[in-house]
This record gives sequence, structure tokens and C-alpha cells, in this order.
Amino acid sequence: MKVLISYDHISESSKISPYRTVPKPMPTFKAISPYNELLAYEFLWAQDHSSLKKISEILSLQAKLPSEVIDEIEPDLFGSFEQRKDVIKDFIDKKINSEPSFSLLLKESPQFPEKLLDAKYPINLFYYRGNPDLANIDCISVVGTRKVSNEGYRRTEKMVQLLSKYDFTLVSGLAEGVDTVALETAVKCKMNVIGVIGTPIDEYYPKKNKHLQEEIAIKHLLISHVPFYKYYTQPFQTKRFYFPERDTTMAALSLATIIIEASDTSGTLFQARACMEQKRPLFILNSCFENPSITWPYKYEKQGAIRVKDINDIIIHLKKTYNHLNV
Repeated sequence: MKVLISYDHISESSKISPYRTVPKPMPTFKAISPYNELLAYEFLWAQDHSSLKKISEILSLQAKLPSEVIDEIEPDLFGSFEQRKDVIKDFIDKKINSEPSFSLLLKESPQFPEKLLDAKYPINLFYYRGNPDLANIDCISVVGTRKVSNEGYRRTEKMVQLLSKYDFTLVSGLAEGVDTVALETAVKCKMNVIGVIGTPIDEYYPKKNKHLQEEIAIKHLLISHVPFYKYYTQPFQTKRFYFPERDTTMAALSLATIIIEASDTSGTLFQARACMEQKRPLFILNSCFENPSITWPYKYEKQGAIRVKDINDIIIHLKKTYNHLNV
């Protein structure tokens, strides 16, 4: 069993900004129970027609904790509200007392990576296994198609091997194809890695990546925003919507995204769009432009994406974009 321990909350007013010149008010403190916030988060997702967009708007725009939102929901006359909470609580308690163990990181925690808030509809908390500090250092996403070609496989390996010479943490989504090759190569090259999944933190998809996912969770960092209860009770066909949300999170977590190979209908393009929205550099391998069967590379190049012919195209642009980089 993983014990979730309460901690003191330091309000937003106490966070340090190098650009702030106005004297800041004294911080306020209040106790936060991750366990209670976990239950409240799960209950928010269990509401009818819930979505990351709706939950993000509530938690971000109103600057509230999940428990504060739940406290404002009016109980119904027939008591089904409280009954449903009890069902979810029992379900979550079983998860907490089962393997694998996991933890929860709230936006209010000092460890929470603030760069995640750059997303249009950011996650305000996530489940994780491993070392959460990895999310606060310089990350690069390497992503692409699930049906990777032999050439794409080799290009992925080469790109990650080149990136391993720099002090980056590699981020990818643990899907088949490019994601898997990127993460496996990064582990072999002794890089720090972050796996971001579109299923609950205790789910393995695809199943054949279970060993890789466990290695990442134990030695590196595995994160997920996907709610347990709703995922296990909703229709199968609706579960696919968590993957575009996962892609948006990966874009926000990373200094930049590198696309190795993707079709015009690839889910990878969700992350490409997120990069444009978040003003994150998007790098596209030149081989994608040379593929006559696709048009998306030119579309994103017009929007500011960078064509990559060698690793220097990436490193030089990153150094110009991020002054703190020492690569």
C-alpha cells in the first residue's frame, strides 16, 4: 500500500517570479490531504459529460482544489450523490491497497512542474510512479507513428543516441512504434526518461510494453492524468480521448517536440498542434518532407516548425530559444 501523506499548501502568492517587481503578500497556509483531493478528482471525472476541458476550467480559472469544488455540489433529494461518492471511495481504496503503488502530485505542490500550465486546458494534478523531480528539468519529446517503418526505426534510434550526448530527459508516450523505440534507446543510452500514458497509472497499453513501463516507473518517471473510476466504467470506444490529452501534456512538459515519422492521420499531430498553441519548438525530420504521400510537414513548417537535417538544427534553435540551456 502506498500511503499518501498530507502536506502544507503554500498559496500561489508565495511562488517566486524573477519578473515580479510588486511586493508580494505573505503566503497563506492550509493543510491539504492528497487522499481527499484524489477522491474529489475522481468524483469530478465521474460526473456526467466530464472532460479535461471542463475540469481544467473549473480548477484553473477558479483556482480551486478538487475538494473545494466537490463541497459546492448540492446533494440531491434522493441521496444518490453520497451513494456514488461511497462507491468511488471504495473503488479508489482498493486501488491504493493494490499493486502497483502510486502517488499524486497536485498543482499546489512545490514539486509540480509549472510548465504544464502552459497547455490550453492544463492538468492540475497527475498520478505518478518514480521520481517526480525529473519533470522539472529540461525535457525533449521524441514521438511518431505506431506503425514505424524500418527507416523510421533507425532514425529514432539515431536521434535519441545523438540527444543522449546532451543533458536532456527524454519524454515519450509508451505507444507502439516510435515511442517505444525512443524510450528503449534512451534507457540503453543511460538517459533519464519520462513515460506519459493515456491510461490509468496501473494499466499497461500495449500489454507487451509492461516490462518497459515498469522499468520506467521504478527507475525514472511514469505519469498519467487519467482517472481510475471513470476509465474502468466508461465504454471502450470513449477511452481513446485520453490520448490527445496525453499528447498535450507531453508538449507542455517538453522544451520541444521532435517528430520522426507520421502519416496525415496520425495521432502524433495532436502533439504538433499543441506545440503550436503552447509556442513550443516543433522539429520535423527532413525525411517527412521527402515523403510524397503526406502533406502535414509543410503545413506545420508554414506555422513555424523547423525542418531537421541534422542534430545541429535542433541544438542551435534550442539555444536561441532558451537562454538557460548550456548544451
